Amino acid sequence: MESCCENVKAVRRSKEEKKLLRKQIKASHTLLKHEGISTVSQPTKSLVVANGGLGNGVSREQLQDVLGEVGEVEILVMPPHKPYALVTYRSEVSAQRGHALNGRQLQRGDQIVTLYLSYVNTVDSELWGCVDLPPGLVLVEEFVSPEEEALLLDAIDWTSHDEDVTVQKVLKHRRVKHFGYEFRYDNNNVDKDKPLPGGLPQVCVPVLERCVRDRHTEVMPDQLTVNQYQSGQGIPPHVDTHSAFEDLILSLSLGAKTVMDFRHPEGRSVAVVLPRRSLLVMKGESRYLWTHGITPRKFDVVPACDPKSPAAVTSDLSNHSNLTLSRRGTRTSLTFRKVRRTPCDCGYPSACDSQQPPAPPSPPFLPRSQTDACRLEAEFVHRVYEEIACHFSSTRHSPWPRVCHFLSSLEPGSILADVGCGNGKYLGVNPDVIAVGCDRSSALVQICSERGFQAFVSDALNVPLRSDTCDACISIAVIHHLSTQVIHHLSTQKRRQAVVEELVRLLRPGGRALIYVWAVEQEYNKQKSKYLKETRQQGPTGDNTAQDLSGTATDAHNTAQDLSGIATDTHNTAQDLSGIATDAHNTAQDLSGIATDTHNTAQDLSGIATDAHNTAQDLSGIATDCTKVHRETESPAKLSVHTNRTAFNSQDLLVPWHLKGGGRGGCNQGRGGGSKNTLDPPTEAQAPAPSPVFHRYYHVFQKGELEELCVRVRGVAIQRSYHDQGNWCVILKKTGDR
Repeated sequence: MESCCENVKAVRRSKEEKKLLRKQIKASHTLLKHEGISTVSQPTKSLVVANGGLGNGVSREQLQDVLGEVGEVEILVMPPHKPYALVTYRSEVSAQRGHALNGRQLQRGDQIVTLYLSYVNTVDSELWGCVDLPPGLVLVEEFVSPEEEALLLDAIDWTSHDEDVTVQKVLKHRRVKHFGYEFRYDNNNVDKDKPLPGGLPQVCVPVLERCVRDRHTEVMPDQLTVNQYQSGQGIPPHVDTHSAFEDLILSLSLGAKTVMDFRHPEGRSVAVVLPRRSLLVMKGESRYLWTHGITPRKFDVVPACDPKSPAAVTSDLSNHSNLTLSRRGTRTSLTFRKVRRTPCDCGYPSACDSQQPPAPPSPPFLPRSQTDACRLEAEFVHRVYEEIACHFSSTRHSPWPRVCHFLSSLEPGSILADVGCGNGKYLGVNPDVIAVGCDRSSALVQICSERGFQAFVSDALNVPLRSDTCDACISIAVIHHLSTQVIHHLSTQKRRQAVVEELVRLLRPGGRALIYVWAVEQEYNKQKSKYLKETRQQGPTGDNTAQDLSGTATDAHNTAQDLSGIATDTHNTAQDLSGIATDAHNTAQDLSGIATDTHNTAQDLSGIATDAHNTAQDLSGIATDCTKVHRETESPAKLSVHTNRTAFNSQDLLVPWHLKGGGRGGCNQGRGGGSKNTLDPPTEAQAPAPSPVFHRYYHVFQKGELEELCVRVRGVAIQRSYHDQGNWCVILKKTGDR
């Protein structure tokens, strides 16, 4: 390369020639850096053509016409999705003439592509060969004649909407018609008891009889789906529902050819060219196990060979040379299937819906009544904390500093009630006060007892203590577990307000209450919570462990928003002209016409621990006016399952807890607590069981929402409100005027 540069410096060149040479040298450096292609200064019979690849939208025929102008081309290699090509001429003299094509421009649609050519020592002349099709897949080319193709296409009347005969739909990337039975895309199945009266079109009968006669099928199909794809359209990878249809599937391609991608669950993939008027037969493994789909694009990379030769090519074409681009046209596929009447018992249970365990229940809706609210909290709060109590407690040992400051400010002899005390970690912060705790979880109360604290089982909505007896109350990460109700299409916070009223009832006049709830805003005043700044750390409690406000393991319940500084995984790809499939892992090319596709990946740090565990069953007869009210949609929203350490999609959601090492048993923690989980680890002979995942209901609070909730309670004044490491917090004082 250096000697080449020295030689050209000795020659007087024009300004344009110097500019062209700089670009040629830059292209050579780029090929060496990203593709490992080394150029040489001395003439050889082989050249690399930068910017002349399939990835730039240059077809084989177009490039071959240009290169063939100066001599006989012996080998032309065009790797798929790459922005370069490799050529070998019959003679070195022809290659020198080809080298003189440097700077030649090609018209590519409405764009101009400039070619940069450099010598290389050799070109791998290994032509790609056909690979085996997926087991059970058969491709029959020219199965119907051009006349039959015309009859079949004419029989598909896209202007007719006669629902008594057929069902027609327009989908995102294609339009479809169903005959015989409607295939429902909402459940990926058919209504087997509701056949369409029109049956299959009569024009299809001769084609199906030929399929039987040629032994492609033994039974006549009774369902037909017609798909029409315009250029640039496709269908996502899928396996036809096992329980809907029998083994055999027949697909006839009309109007234009395309490439269908088949992929095995273990990763092997085969791209199959489906020529016009061909029949694709899928059965066995190819039908039941391999996904098949068509990538939406306007050009396909296809073999540039005799169309009557086998059409299968692998998706990894890095060693294949005899390829070109094929512009897609409008293709119509006729897919014939036989509706299944019994459950599928195929040999591929991992992909079979008939042999899969029942799907987990769908997430619940926001409650519309007191009964619904009690049921939601019982299932997604109370039961969950009973199950995860031991694991939960092992992650809750470091009190939050500002809560400790509040407790330490209490006068000696003060009476403190911790409503929702969990494992009691705040009950021993100030030894000079008389502290008592209550919690809805009997398992957590048992842990408090084992640690020597005074605690009892109670609902936060009805604490069995006398009114006006407590000098202070705390409710740390509790109220956000009380559910929102949707009444007459309005969402209310009456249950959360009822807990605040219960805290105020317990206080003597002049007494204070501290309340913490989880905040939507995990970043406040341009400062991220310490939790968001922490990278994932696997401690003894696994992925539910968070970091507390002082940097040690915390019981903060902050799962949540996107972390800035998350690693970016950048995959630079070759340009996809008008939908040409891109290779997601191609290194960036500095050549003109190459696009960069940057994919930012977000880490899913699942299972962050939360300390808010206690909510309460509703008491009948609560008649509290609603606090915050806003209009809902006509039907209550379904609760979404939150992805830990991602931004909140809504205020009402379900947060996962990944259980480690068991649930209620084995919680032998002393009074001092500690972070060590004392559950016995599995022995070598024991296979580790998959960790159960529980979902807890949360309502995360917006700025000002907690204050608005509190001011609706009579006889109380807000002394202070603040944001503390991803929580909204208030300090209330009972005025005595109730």
